[in-house]
Amino acid sequence: MQQQAGFRHRIRVRYSEIDGQKVVFNSRYLEYADVAITEYYRSLGVPPTAPAGSEVPEFHVAKAAIEFKAPIYLDEEIDLCVRTLRVGRTSWTILIEIRGAARGDIRATIEEVQVHVDLHTGTAAPLPDWIRANIEKSEGAPAMG
Repeated sequence: MQQQAGFRHRIRVRYSEIDGQKVVFNSRYLEYADVAITEYYRSLGVPPTAPAGSEVPEFHVAKAAIEFKAPIYLDEEIDLCVRTLRVGRTSWTILIEIRGAARGDIRATIEEVQVHVDLHTGTAAPLPDWIRANIEKSEGAPAMG
């Protein structure tokens, strides 16, 4: 069994997520990625929303690449495993491994590039230092640059 990514969040496949072949429909994988990254952000201290009157870092998906390995079935528990691969000046690359919880086998991988965005200007902005520090604390030092 391959080593899992550092952060893990477990979910169960629901009926509404399967297709006519009785496996998880392909578009649901990006929904799983969104759940995984939201929980990963939370583990890094990045809140999903900002309290009234304050701001929270805003990230937009610039790229998402999915590799399907094996089907995922109704009522199966899966682990959404996440780690940071690379941190740049305004973006970071995140890997999500979707694994069968029972055996830990990889069902799909999703690599996303997330860009930190200044909502006032709509342009890329440098990653906050505290987020970089929390990534390093959580995962060691992913490739910077």
